[in-house]
Amino acid sequence: MSVLNNIFGNFFSLKKEIAMDLGTANTIIISDGEIVVNEPSVVAIDPRQRTMIEVGEKAKLMYEKTSPDKIRVVRPLRDGVIADFDACEHMMRGLIDKVKTGRHLFSPSIRMVIGVPSGSTEVELRAVRDSAEHAGGRDVFLLYEPMAAAIGIGLDVNAPEGNMVVDIGGGTTEIAVISLGNIVSNSSIKMAGDDFTNDIQDYMSRQHNVNVSERMAERIKINVGSALTDLGADAPTDFNVDGPNKITGLPMQVPVCYQEIAHCLDSSITKIERAVMTALQNTPPELYADIVKNGIWLTGGGALLRGLDKRLSEKVKIQFHVAEDPLLCVARGTGIALENVEEYPCLMR
Repeated sequence: MSVLNNIFGNFFSLKKEIAMDLGTANTIIISDGEIVVNEPSVVAIDPRQRTMIEVGEKAKLMYEKTSPDKIRVVRPLRDGVIADFDACEHMMRGLIDKVKTGRHLFSPSIRMVIGVPSGSTEVELRAVRDSAEHAGGRDVFLLYEPMAAAIGIGLDVNAPEGNMVVDIGGGTTEIAVISLGNIVSNSSIKMAGDDFTNDIQDYMSRQHNVNVSERMAERIKINVGSALTDLGADAPTDFNVDGPNKITGLPMQVPVCYQEIAHCLDSSITKIERAVMTALQNTPPELYADIVKNGIWLTGGGALLRGLDKRLSEKVKIQFHVAEDPLLCVARGTGIALENVEEYPCLMR
């Protein structure tokens, strides 16, 4: 009897709950407490039929490898906000369809919690909400990414105590001081992982006369990316980069060391340092004392840059901690908030 109830329950179920970290670089979806989708925020569209061809990892494999007349491969989000509304809707719908929802007699009503940048304008928030609703969301909550990251780290955001989170994503760096379930002060700068990638592309072109794609620059960042010129025993081995000489067009191979990348990223990292210092200057004294005691948490893909926590600690004179699985903190935070909506007044409807 219980088996029949489960079958009919799934068949006639009209509700589904998902939490989403809608990121510039990657989109992560959590359903039933588990990560069910973790794929690049990329969609491939047929420009003639205006239909989706592929989404996520398969679409990324087509990036910079197709004729735009036949297949348009798009990253719908830039600098943390929706740059292409139609493409974002296609992408969200395609990724949501990847969630195993079982068999239903009718399309389920989807309750969603979505992480958004803390510096989003009302227009940008409306764009995210509209995309979610067009992709099947019926009850949509928005949650600022630094708050979601803090929840995902495991901090008690409702406690009368100050915590600072620096979330370095693909398009933006979000800096927020959190206390009593709210963001007391925050700043959002358009300086993050994508800018690191662009810095590496420019450096390789200027210093080595080799043209590298965005994907190759990402691989350089992952393999030898660093915020410090001296990593000691943790130093990675040189990474060989293949590409065309931008003058002759002939193939060439260039070994790249982490010290080079540290130098080329220095200016961008300095901007993040300044933003953190400014955020601390705007923090009320009592909360500032809590932050000095608790330290500052780094989340997002940028937190994986080698030596970044040490560099920031030396600059700011406050201990920085890299969260466990920093790429997943925002997604996990949205998932926890989805399961406990009443406990988080910071959720926006």
